[in-house]
Amino acid sequence: MAGLCLFALGGALLASLPGTQFILSWTHSIEKTEWRENWTVEAGRLRPTEARIRGTGAGMEPGPDARLTADGWMVWTPDLPPQDSVTLAASSFTGEHRLCAGAECRPLSDWTGVRDQAVAMRACP
Repeated sequence: MAGLCLFALGGALLASLPGTQFILSWTHSIEKTEWRENWTVEAGRLRPTEARIRGTGAGMEPGPDARLTADGWMVWTPDLPPQDSVTLAASSFTGEHRLCAGAECRPLSDWTGVRDQAVAMRACP
C-alpha cells in the first residue's frame, strides 16, 4: 500500500493516509510565522519537494535557492535526501502541526486521535 502512515513513538500505527503527496505546516514557536513543506512518498521513503515560509527569523533561514513569490512566501527546494522517518514533536509553545493529504487538511490530532504526543511519519509498509 502506498501512502503516508503515522505512528506513535512506541510503534503503534495511528493512521494511514491516502495518496503519495502531502503538505505539512506549523507555526514557528518564536517568530509566530507559518512554515509549510510539501512531501512525497517515493520508493518507501519520504522526500521533501518544496518548503516555504512567510519571512525569516530565528531558525527560519530559507534555502540558498529561495525565491520570493508575489504573495509574500519564500519558496525553495530543500537540500535533504529522502527520509525513512520524520518525527513531529509536540510542544506547548506552538499550535499543532497541520497535515493535508488528498483533498483534506486537518490538525495532526484529527488524523491520529492523539494530542500532545510526538508522532512519526513514515511510508506505509
